Amino acid sequence: MTYFPARRAALTATFSLLTAAAWAQNAGTQWTKDGYGYLEVRRDSVVQLDIRQPGQTRTLLSKRQLMPAGQTTPLGVRRVALSDDGRLILLNTNTKKVWRYDTRGDYWVYDTGSKQLTQLGKGRPESSLMFAKFSPDGSKVAYVSGHNLYVENLADHAITQLTADGTDKLINGTFDWVYEEELDCRDGFRWSPDGQRIAYWQLDANKTRNYLMLNTTDALYPFTVPVEYPVVGEDPSRCRVGVVAVSGGATKWMDVPGDAVQHYIPRMEWAGANELIIQQLNRRQNESKLMLCTAATGAVKPIYTETDKAWVNAKDEPVGWDWLQGGKSFVWASEKDGWRHLYQIDRSGKEKLLTPGNYDVVSVERIDEAGNTIYFLASPTNATQRYLYKVPLKGGKAERVTPAALSGTNSYEVSPNGKVALHRYASASSYPVSDVVALPAHQRLSGGDMPAQAKALKLPKTEFFQVKTADGVTLDGWMVKPTNFDPAKKYPIVFMVYGEPASQTVTDNFGTGFNRLYQGSMADDGYIYASIENRGAPAPRGREFRKAIYHNIGALNIRDQAMGATEVLKNNWVDTSRVAVWGWSGGGSSTLSLMFQYPKIYKTGISIAAVDNQLNYDNIYQERYMGLLPEDKHYFVDNSPLAHAKNLRGNLLLIHGTGDDNVHYNNAEQMISELVKNGKTFQMMAYPNRTHSISEGEGTSKHLAATYTKFLKENCPPGGR
Repeated sequence: MTYFPARRAALTATFSLLTAAAWAQNAGTQWTKDGYGYLEVRRDSVVQLDIRQPGQTRTLLSKRQLMPAGQTTPLGVRRVALSDDGRLILLNTNTKKVWRYDTRGDYWVYDTGSKQLTQLGKGRPESSLMFAKFSPDGSKVAYVSGHNLYVENLADHAITQLTADGTDKLINGTFDWVYEEELDCRDGFRWSPDGQRIAYWQLDANKTRNYLMLNTTDALYPFTVPVEYPVVGEDPSRCRVGVVAVSGGATKWMDVPGDAVQHYIPRMEWAGANELIIQQLNRRQNESKLMLCTAATGAVKPIYTETDKAWVNAKDEPVGWDWLQGGKSFVWASEKDGWRHLYQIDRSGKEKLLTPGNYDVVSVERIDEAGNTIYFLASPTNATQRYLYKVPLKGGKAERVTPAALSGTNSYEVSPNGKVALHRYASASSYPVSDVVALPAHQRLSGGDMPAQAKALKLPKTEFFQVKTADGVTLDGWMVKPTNFDPAKKYPIVFMVYGEPASQTVTDNFGTGFNRLYQGSMADDGYIYASIENRGAPAPRGREFRKAIYHNIGALNIRDQAMGATEVLKNNWVDTSRVAVWGWSGGGSSTLSLMFQYPKIYKTGISIAAVDNQLNYDNIYQERYMGLLPEDKHYFVDNSPLAHAKNLRGNLLLIHGTGDDNVHYNNAEQMISELVKNGKTFQMMAYPNRTHSISEGEGTSKHLAATYTKFLKENCPPGGR
């Protein structure tokens, strides 16, 4: 479930101020083979930066070189990639969105030897190519178009079509809506190490029903917009993995055991010249199996199984596999001992714990085998922060790499050679600063200067706190008090909530404490603005904290929020008659549940793009956390906001986009019907044809903010009393 935090606009507004290093990191850094350089796309050129020579750039492609023959304007480049020998440059242009990301577009290849710029996929529709990748030897490029796979020979640009059965519903080499949304799957094919074969996913969504969104504004007569969308209880798309020769021919399908419909295959990579490795999750997502597949025969050998009483996550990264010892073993993350740790697993399934201790590994940043080091993010003592740590390949005690002075959130893009990293530091009280550091000493090589524009930015004075609830649970929180705060007065408080497993709201990062939907300054107007992190959030506080929410979305997370708020409201300077809550997506759902289940606490609520009935949402997300039908149906029904709508007592504003392809508009209409049935008055704002972000169309964002601010001020008036 996508989360739209309140701080997004603040980050967007200041994004252009970030340094080139931070931009490269956020865009997905394309490193040079030696690990010291990286590419950067500029307005009319592509340049290469060398970390060893700060401030110097080498132009790889000039404005003139980006001009196709017969044209007078250069290509607008979105992404670039280099062939292994650096001679060829792959350019992604003219991109279009597929659901959330612009993964369709045109591709060109520039040959630095012949100085030729050539478009790939000629004859295919404009902006229809996806995930183009060089073969290992750089002689070919493979791509997806129209849900079929193609290989193009770069010597003569002859195109070989590898699959011919692709349709809107039979998907080769990429994924359906729900795989992309909930498993982060987009790029659905992989070159073999020898460049002779391609392994790919095929999803058959023919039995997945379409949700019909209604477009009432773009034509005289309304028309429907179909979106393939499997709600709770509906079967997933049939999923299988096959291997096909680049010269064409029949696909060899892997003999993955079990029902190809009642499972998910979220991760797949080559495991050698003739083997694949895949991760298979069962439908309930509480059993993960790793399997080696023989590419030539399809034979499958399970090597490692993990189960959990709640759920098992898919491998973090959708592309790549962390191999060691030339492919004899790999690094894998598991929560099996109560903490998220890294293990070394060999091809027979034998495992070894690498990161012992009572802390969570947040993410692997780089495995530097030459340097005998694994770099990863963690924050053992403060779940709101992030730091770089390292352990030797053989495992052992984690050693912090990030200097103690950099208290807050640190992110890294470690180069392939493990010796340098693009580093970004930020906190709730400081603007993001980017630099380049040498590892493992964390010595700054360049950067670190704050942009001049950032110095004028007024940041909220965010205070972090912890509360212990009546249930004995300690929760993290943050708060921004009014400007010129007077503890002798009582102020209204506005809680921002999310509440579900998709995201944290309490992080010591830039943007925390901002509210993009409020026109003006909440602090100057006299509001307390706050957020509390309930159990179930993906905070590095151990498995039990995160997975206590299993079967309990809409219950346990809501009680944690309410009990946490109860502790905050004990402060004499909080006006308990003016308590508001708001949230978006899962936060919209939490807002409704808090208003309905704890009406004595929350007097005003603004719910945006909420899942009002958990049976309406997609199967992968909701079943992962709540179970399967029919045996677990009561968890979905009893814990949905819809079941408690009759208890509304306060002021409620519902906001939803009618073109929301994620949390569909039927959620809002079901809630409206339930409130009307129970005689509950409320306000409603529908945004025609706007998606889950409610951002499309002239004036939309401004209008949304004005609607939010007006309702809040009228129903939860600002200022100390």
